[in-house]
Amino acid sequence: MKIPKLYDFPVAWIGFLCVIFSCKSLNPTANLPLTPPPPTYSRVNVPLDIPLQTLSNLANQALPSVLFSGEKMDLGNDVRGDLSFTRAGMIQIKALDTEQFEVILPVEVSGEVGLRPGGLRNLFQNRIPIQQQLNPVIRINPELAPNWGLGLSSFELADLGGKMGLEIMGMQLDLTKLITQQINQYAAQNLVGKSALFSLKPIVDQTWSQVGKPVVVELPGKSQAFSIQPDSVRWSEEILASGQYRVNLGLSGRVNAHPADAAPSRAFPLPVLTENTASDNVLEVRIPIFLRYEELNTWLNQSFQNQRLRINRTTTFQPSNFQTQAYGERLGIWMDFVADQEGKEAIDGRLFLVGKPVFDPDSQDLVFREVNFYLDSDSRKARTAASLKKRKITRQLSQRMRFPLEDTFQSSLGGLEERLQIQTPYVDLGVNELEVLPAGFYPEAKGLTIHLQATGRVKSVWK
Repeated sequence: MKIPKLYDFPVAWIGFLCVIFSCKSLNPTANLPLTPPPPTYSRVNVPLDIPLQTLSNLANQALPSVLFSGEKMDLGNDVRGDLSFTRAGMIQIKALDTEQFEVILPVEVSGEVGLRPGGLRNLFQNRIPIQQQLNPVIRINPELAPNWGLGLSSFELADLGGKMGLEIMGMQLDLTKLITQQINQYAAQNLVGKSALFSLKPIVDQTWSQVGKPVVVELPGKSQAFSIQPDSVRWSEEILASGQYRVNLGLSGRVNAHPADAAPSRAFPLPVLTENTASDNVLEVRIPIFLRYEELNTWLNQSFQNQRLRINRTTTFQPSNFQTQAYGERLGIWMDFVADQEGKEAIDGRLFLVGKPVFDPDSQDLVFREVNFYLDSDSRKARTAASLKKRKITRQLSQRMRFPLEDTFQSSLGGLEERLQIQTPYVDLGVNELEVLPAGFYPEAKGLTIHLQATGRVKSVWK
C-alpha cells in the first residue's frame, strides 16, 4: 500500500507549525475511552441469469448414457420386459412457467419382452426383442439442497414422444401407457426428492479454494494478509419470463487481518447453504488495515528528518521526535520543535496535536475534525500569543490539515480486483465499477486501524 509521505503534502496544511501557544482545555495525560472499530462485515450478492443453452449443456454433461434399466418389468396384460433406457441425442430445455422446465430427452428403449409363465406363456415360449426411438417430454422442477446437491422436487412425463407396441400371436399390444406409468413410477422412487442427482459441491469447492485464499497487500516495510471467514452462503432460484434460470447467490462474513507470515494456508470452509431473500447485485467488502504507532512514528520522523519548514518570511519551524497515540476518538501527535525568527531568540518546546481523522469524499482528502492542541514551552510570550489566537489557529488547522488520498487506497488493493476475477467451466465472473475508499479511522491502544470499503457490481459471462 502506498502511504502518502508528509513532504508530499502542501506546506500550507502545516498551519499548526505556527502554534506557539498554550491550551488549557486540552489535557494530554487524560485517559479517554477508546471506540473499538466496528466489525469488518462484508457481503456479496450475485443474481446469475443462466441461459437455457447453458442449462442444456450442464444436463447433457450430467446425465449418464444409460438413464435406467430394469428386469422383469410388469408392462400389464401378462407382459414382462427386460428394458434399458439410454440417451439417444442432445437434451433440449425450455421454460414452462415460473417454476417448471420442459425437457425433451431423446431415448432409445431396447431389450426383450414376453409373457409371464402360465396361460398363453405355455403356448408361446419365445421372447420378442424390442428397440424403439422416443422423444419423451418431461416437466421438472429443480431444487438445490443444503449440501449443494441438485435434485428434483417434481417430475412428470407429459408425453412419451412416440408409440410403443408389439405383436404377440396376432395380438397387437400398445405399451405406450404402460411404459409411461413405468417411467413415472421409477422417477417417483429414484429421482424426486433425491438431492444427489448432480452435485455442485466439487465446482463450488474448487472455485472457493481460489477466491477464499488470503490476499496479501504490500505496506511500507511489511506485508499484511486478509482472509474472508464466511458465516452465511445463501441460494434462491426462479424462472424469468425471458426463460432464463435466475439464481441469487449470496455470501457474507467477516474479513480478518493477519501478518503475511501468519496467514491461513487455505480458505475457510463454507457453511451450510441456506435460503436467500436478497436479489440485488452488490459487492461490499470492508477491509481492516492496522498500522502500529511505532510504524506511524517512523514514517513521520523519516518525512521530517532534518527539515526546516518556513512559516512566513521571517519564521522557520523544525519538528522532530514524533510520537503518535490514541486520544479517545482522535489521533494525538507529540513532537519536539524549534522555531527560529530572524533577529529574535529561538523558541523550543514540545507540542501535542489532536484531531479526529475523517475522509472528505469531495476533495478525496484525509482531513481532521475537532482539532485541538497543547503546548509545553518555557516561552511566556509563546503561551500568551497562543491563548489569544486559539480560535483562529483551530480554524486554520481544520482547513489546512489535509492528506491527499485520491490514488492511495485505489492502488493499495491492486490484488483485490484480480482475486475477484473468477473463471469456472461454465461462467466467468468479474467486478464492474469497483471503488475502494476509506470508511473509517479508529485510533486504538497499539495503533491506528483504517477500514477500507470496496464496492462494486458483479458481472457474469456464460459459456
